[in-house]
Amino acid sequence: MQSKIKISRVTNKGLHLLFSRYGNRISLCQKHTTAAVEPLAQGYDPAVVEKDKYVFRKTQKHGGSKHGSYRMILPPPNVTGNLHLGHALNATIQDVICRQHRQSGYEVEWIPGTDHAGIATQVIVEKSLFKERGITRHQLGRIPFLLEVWKWKRKKGDSIIEDLRRLGCTLDWDSEYFTMDEKQSYAVNTAFIRLFEDGLIQRQDSLVNWSCALESTISDIEVDLLQLNGPTALTVPGHKTSVEFGRIYDIKYRVSNSSDEITVSTTRPETLLGDVAVAVHPQDPRYSKYLNQDQVFLKHPFRNEHIPLIFDVKVDKEFGTGAVKITPAHDRNDYDMAKDHLLEPIQVFTEQGTITDQFDGFKGLPRFVARQLILDKLANLELLGAAKPHAMVLPICSRSKDVVEYMLRPQWFLHCKPLAEAAISEVRSGRLKIQPENFELDWYRWLEGCHDWCISRQLWWGHQIPAYLATDVDGNTCWVAAHSEEEAIKIARTKLKAEVSTIERDPDLLDTWFSSSLLPFSVFNWPSSEYKSRYPLDLMATGHDILFFWVARMVMLGLKLTGETPFKKVLLNGIVCDAHGRKMSKSLGNVVTPKQVIEGASVENLQADLQQSHDAGILSKEELKKSFKGLQKMFPKGIPQCGTDALRFTLCSHNIKSHFINFDVAECYTNKLFLNKIWQATRYTIGAAEKLNLPLADIETLGNCPLDKWDRWILSRLADTLTTVAQSIDQHDFHMATSSFKQFFYNNLCDVYLETTKPAINEGTANGYINCATLATCLSWGLQAMSVFTPFISEELIKHLPRGIHLNLSRYLNADIEAEIEVILSICQAIRQLKSQNKISKKHEPCVYIFAPDSKTVGELELHLKPMTALTLTKEVFVEYVTENKLKQRRQNFEFFSTAGHYCAFGLQVNKTYEQMREQVKPVSELNQKKLDRLQAELERYRMRVNDEGFLRSASDAVQKRHNQKIQQLELEIKNILNLAS
Repeated sequence: MQSKIKISRVTNKGLHLLFSRYGNRISLCQKHTTAAVEPLAQGYDPAVVEKDKYVFRKTQKHGGSKHGSYRMILPPPNVTGNLHLGHALNATIQDVICRQHRQSGYEVEWIPGTDHAGIATQVIVEKSLFKERGITRHQLGRIPFLLEVWKWKRKKGDSIIEDLRRLGCTLDWDSEYFTMDEKQSYAVNTAFIRLFEDGLIQRQDSLVNWSCALESTISDIEVDLLQLNGPTALTVPGHKTSVEFGRIYDIKYRVSNSSDEITVSTTRPETLLGDVAVAVHPQDPRYSKYLNQDQVFLKHPFRNEHIPLIFDVKVDKEFGTGAVKITPAHDRNDYDMAKDHLLEPIQVFTEQGTITDQFDGFKGLPRFVARQLILDKLANLELLGAAKPHAMVLPICSRSKDVVEYMLRPQWFLHCKPLAEAAISEVRSGRLKIQPENFELDWYRWLEGCHDWCISRQLWWGHQIPAYLATDVDGNTCWVAAHSEEEAIKIARTKLKAEVSTIERDPDLLDTWFSSSLLPFSVFNWPSSEYKSRYPLDLMATGHDILFFWVARMVMLGLKLTGETPFKKVLLNGIVCDAHGRKMSKSLGNVVTPKQVIEGASVENLQADLQQSHDAGILSKEELKKSFKGLQKMFPKGIPQCGTDALRFTLCSHNIKSHFINFDVAECYTNKLFLNKIWQATRYTIGAAEKLNLPLADIETLGNCPLDKWDRWILSRLADTLTTVAQSIDQHDFHMATSSFKQFFYNNLCDVYLETTKPAINEGTANGYINCATLATCLSWGLQAMSVFTPFISEELIKHLPRGIHLNLSRYLNADIEAEIEVILSICQAIRQLKSQNKISKKHEPCVYIFAPDSKTVGELELHLKPMTALTLTKEVFVEYVTENKLKQRRQNFEFFSTAGHYCAFGLQVNKTYEQMREQVKPVSELNQKKLDRLQAELERYRMRVNDEGFLRSASDAVQKRHNQKIQQLELEIKNILNLAS
């Protein structure tokens, strides 16, 4: 029976003897048996690699892990549609973190779920219903409409889960939640009840963002601010014709019992009906004559009553005429000023955006139709002044595209001030960390100035508020919060101290952000005490744009309801934009979905997707036209197939902490080619092992194997790379980790080390075996580390490589060897550059002669002649010692010559077949002159810097030393070029 050995036990002499005896039949110590795997395909095809594959091996749950537990929840995607690139970025970031922690021995729990997204989902289903069946939700009825929404949820929810699986997300699917499932609903009701009982939730009349199209309040995040630079016609829901905005109107108010007129300037003449006063600054000289008079009144043009002229320092004297109309029912600043002056607001619009019944001649008119009628009547009364173009910001509902009204409505509010103070304390104390740290200032600023949160919505889809209005037999009423009507009656009986005659549940729903704010503990079955064993989370990773709408509210409610901050750390990522830095929107035609990047999409397919959105009522005809135009410009040839791994790698290749992340499909495709490079390197290694009859699965360790400098160099690069990667992931600097992988696999392993192994492997020498084992080791360790970013290709390739190779990486870190090889590589680069400039190829049989400045350099270079021959793709490389005086004489034998930095000069010889190329290339003297000009310019810059007084004062001794060394090196190279050229 043939004996087997460990490669780590073999000395140079031993290798020689073994190869003499066994030839290519030598094998390594058997470590484990691996099942047979299919041969590796010739090229990397992500569709084949990723098909029917879900890369996740779940560890045991709750106990037994090496380092304890690590928990996160996935910010729940809305069930409005498929995942977009923002979701893909956030999910990939978290998956990388989870995979890295599992590799480090943690028991990881990552909870998936989806959000009901009240307004967004209701709007999209409404549009779809109207487009397909021509009916509104009101025509359909509440219960049938909700059944349609649940059908939509099941369809889109399944699609989202499929997209997450396709991204390779290692989520705990057995813990999946939906924000309206039974457990979540109970938690939401409990939270409301407890906050209500503590007096933090109250019902009050206040100004809110109101969408007339939705007939509901909306949150600040659902209000887009549209900048208008002048008159602009916009389509407004409920209006048959477009409405013009971007003008300011001068309107005259007549002073009672006087011929005086006071002119106000307004962009909202339709709210004139609700004016309760005109305000001026007390120090405005234009109105000083009224300051010391008894109360001055102005005649309202339409209400047949008089309104006061008031003085207030908050009035901007520079705006318009310095006199402003006060409409507290429809303007936030006016509302605050009216409260100060004890003025009662007057409602102008109904919930649908029409004029209320109290205004004869206008009642029932849509608000912007009424605007024109008001202007016409003012003109007839000679009260209308100039109408001028005016730059303004118009609030638009992001869901309905309606112009937002500020309306005074009875709503439920959560008093946030005491909760905000606790959230501020968590960050100040360091108990909660926010990354990037610059967002801590935003955290303090927002929470210190936060106002009460309107948590009620007038929708049909969502959590109905568990509040009941109870009335006793005498007509006394009270609000109570309870889980059921029976429970509410009992509570109301106590509060009213009487029998309850009627009780009615508030039909309004809770803001979606309220239910989402409970997720860190509601997903673990709060209010049951079992949540405590899995709370708080270790990390909350989400987009910076919802730091306040979601993260701050999670912290506020978590602290209040559990007594503990819901997570230890917050990681905020940027917003994904297109390659040009523009926000992705269908109207621009620049929206890219993860599925399109993974699978690829032709122009026809992209257009079909847009057409489908139009058919579903999501895009209007005008938006569809714009989308087609933008798409044609952005993706004239469609989107190439890139695969999941390339998408994940590309998303993480950006600094995720940046405010915006520009995603370029071309970059993603380049990363697919990078992965193919690793695929080909693995094929080469497998082929080399077969040629040498070396079973890769048997490699245990390189141990004390007699490695040459190139083997030790690549292992040093591997050790340095994996150290950088681990540190970068720990700091969430994923772009530095991906950059390190690219540098190692592309530049170090594939383009350099692999090429140096070819001679020894082809010749079947002892070094060939070691080279092959080293290649396999680098690929195995590198791919296992990179699998957190590229799980699919890593899993596929690792099947063909040894997995359990013991390697003490720290012993291979060697800065001296890396510096030595770096010199060799810079020389090789200079040689390749000269070959490329002169179109010298393999058929010209180029030979390189390196002119070393001293015998020591000759000795160092002689150790690397074979690798240099392989890396420069030349027939042979020679080195000789040439003094400075003889350099000019020696180069006479060479038509092609140049320098390799300050290290050496070199010449190239070619065969006679090169003759036909001479007319196609520039003279070497011209090329060297350009190089000389560049070097002299660089030298001048360095000299100016070291002679600058500011540099001498501020730069450290080490920096100044490096600059002086660089000057010496540039001077030496310039001297060598001049010697060669003369």
